[in-house]
Formats: sequence, structure tokens, C-alpha cells
Amino acid sequence: MEENRLKEFQKKVKYSFQNVKLLKSALTHSSYANEKHWRYETNNERLEYLGDAVLELVSSEFIFKNNRNMEEGKMTKLRASLVCEMSLAASAREIRLGEYLYLGKGERRTGGAKRDSILSDAFEAVIGALYLDGGMEAAKRFIHEYVLSDIEKKQLFYDSKTILQEMVQSKMRAGAKINYPLIKEEGPDHNKHFEVVCKIGETVYGSGSGRTKKGAEQQAAYETILLLRQEK
Repeated sequence: MEENRLKEFQKKVKYSFQNVKLLKSALTHSSYANEKHWRYETNNERLEYLGDAVLELVSSEFIFKNNRNMEEGKMTKLRASLVCEMSLAASAREIRLGEYLYLGKGERRTGGAKRDSILSDAFEAVIGALYLDGGMEAAKRFIHEYVLSDIEKKQLFYDSKTILQEMVQSKMRAGAKINYPLIKEEGPDHNKHFEVVCKIGETVYGSGSGRTKKGAEQQAAYETILLLRQEK
């Protein structure tokens, strides 16, 4: 059954691993490895570290080559929007990554397979595994297909609070104030989880969650922008 699960994932990402153990490590959260009393290197944290570096290089090269007149500061901001936690989590959901993760019972019970932080970390770990197994070309193909696509949407993720503020300050909603009430805060200090809503005036629009309040607010702002665009 596990073999079929890994084969299915490889088919989904259009890459066949020579060393399937690398893929399994990329999909193994520390909570699962700890539960099984496995060695540290069997979880995906080291692969995430490597994948993060590969992702930064490939995305930097892409931005550099495709935006010949863009200044350094704007390139940095664009790269940040493409590789932020929310954007990577969205890319992970595109390939249904959460369904293939090995999570500890507690982590799975509390919705870890849907959490942005876990999804984005595992996504980077998959990039690291692809790099080790198939070299830069394999990693680059994956990044171009699932990260460096739909750039407008990913920029919206990153700048959602600013963009929403500009929308609200337009003539349509002049004078309305935006705030992000905290609905729920749970977890220990090293693993906090926040849930907020976005209110314009007294009306509640989008909601968001994340391991930082800022991240939750960005998600709530993004959902609100989509709702306001539908209203138009």
C-alpha cells in the first residue's frame, strides 16, 4: 500500500525517483519520525533546508532573466512573494501534497495535513529530494511548473493586506476601516496557530489561519479581496 502511495505521488509530479527513500523522507514530518523512534535524518527537515536554497536560486534566475529592467529591490520583493509560506502551501495543495504526508497521530488529528507551515516545508523538502535524485534539471522543472506559474496570484498572496487597503480606500469604500480580530490562538510558543477574520467596518469578510498572526491576516485579506472582486 505504501509503495502504491509513493508511485501515485511520483505520477502526480511527473517524476520517477531512482532513490524512493529520498521521496519518503521528503514526505515524513518530524512528528511521524519521532513517533516511530526513527533517526533524525529520516524526517524532512534537512531536505527542506536544501530545497529552500535550490528554490531561491531557481526563482532568482527566473526573475532575473524575465524582468530585464527590474531593479534589485523589486526583484527581491517579487521573489519573496513567490516563495512565501502561503504561496508554497497553495502550490502544495495543487498537487494534493497533504494526502501523501507521513504525520504523527496527534499532528494528523489536529489538521496538520492542511496547515500552511507543514505543507510549505514539505514542498521545499520535495524540491530538495528532486535535486538530490535528478539534479538541478529535475528540481528546476518542478519549480517552474508549480511555483513560477500564476505569478499574479502569488503576488496577491504576498501583498494582500496592502492591496486590500488600496481597494478599501477607493471611492467605493471611502472611510471604511479594516481590522483583523483574533478568533483563536492555540499551541505552545514554538508552534503557535492563529485564526483571524477580516472586517471592513462592521462586516466580516474573509478568514485566515497560520503559525503567525501576520500570516493569518494575509490569508484573511486575500480571501476578502476575492469576495470584493465578486461583488464588483
